[in-house]
Amino acid sequence: MKALVTGAAGFIGSSLSDELLRMGMEVVGLDCFTDYYSKEIKQRNVSEAKRSKSFVLKHLNLATDEVTDSLRGVKWVFHLAGQAGVRNSWGTEFQNYVDWNILATQKLLEAAKKNEGIEAFVAASSSSVYGSVKDSVSEQTLPSPISPYGVSKLAAEHLCTLYGSQFGLPTVSLRYFTVYGPRQRPDMAMYRIVEAALSGSIFSVFGDGNQQRDFTYVADIVDATIKAAQFASKVSQVGESFNIAGGTVCSLNDVISMVEGISKKTVNRVFNNKPAGDPLKTFADTGKAIKLLGWKPNTSIELGLEKQIQYQFASHQ
Repeated sequence: MKALVTGAAGFIGSSLSDELLRMGMEVVGLDCFTDYYSKEIKQRNVSEAKRSKSFVLKHLNLATDEVTDSLRGVKWVFHLAGQAGVRNSWGTEFQNYVDWNILATQKLLEAAKKNEGIEAFVAASSSSVYGSVKDSVSEQTLPSPISPYGVSKLAAEHLCTLYGSQFGLPTVSLRYFTVYGPRQRPDMAMYRIVEAALSGSIFSVFGDGNQQRDFTYVADIVDATIKAAQFASKVSQVGESFNIAGGTVCSLNDVISMVEGISKKTVNRVFNNKPAGDPLKTFADTGKAIKLLGWKPNTSIELGLEKQIQYQFASHQ
């Protein structure tokens, strides 16, 4: 059985590719290796997968390049590629979000609908579609993004729903909530906190550090993503969205304290203004995923942080 993974050299994409290979699948990985962060990091992410004869990595830009050939024989499509980052999505940078989150999704959907063999099309969405909330959000909560990034992810979701309802493409969108763990992008808060502890660098806190997130460990994200493909392959519903979250809501200050406790090192920090589009809280109701996907998070934030610290510590050696 063959799967296509876009963003295959990224944080989640490489972790998913490794797991699919362990399951005995063939994997076609697509990545355009943008300069959003170090290409060397992405090459390291995908180094394990490249040792497998069942893995093929293609350098391809979904927004501009032809993707039809890469879909030949594919049963499951995992669309994880996209332009990340809330703070950078304002101003002239928004064009990247249009190209790589909206246009790229539309082009991949167009190619996928012509392939009658596809049994599942799973797309990575984001908790950013909800905006800032006070209580837990379910999939019935009206999305209200407060950043251009969130708008672009919601638009991509709507495209998946449309291609499901109009063409019968078995699409599922997964609203990931603050993913962390080994291979996390270097611009993300967890990575920067751990790096500050290990190297003595300064961690820049945006706001007062009391903003809260529903943190989700990457292995739980991978598990949910595969279960979503299995769900899409077996049922007639199309265009479904699911919250995927770890179930542990912590403040940034709480995370800093946990990292200090695990690493036995101090995180030196400075405080800066809260940027536009940064929600005060994310908190998910995952009942739908538990019921329909048969999924639940299995990794506590303490254990997940310990694994991330170990991974980043090894990179310092």
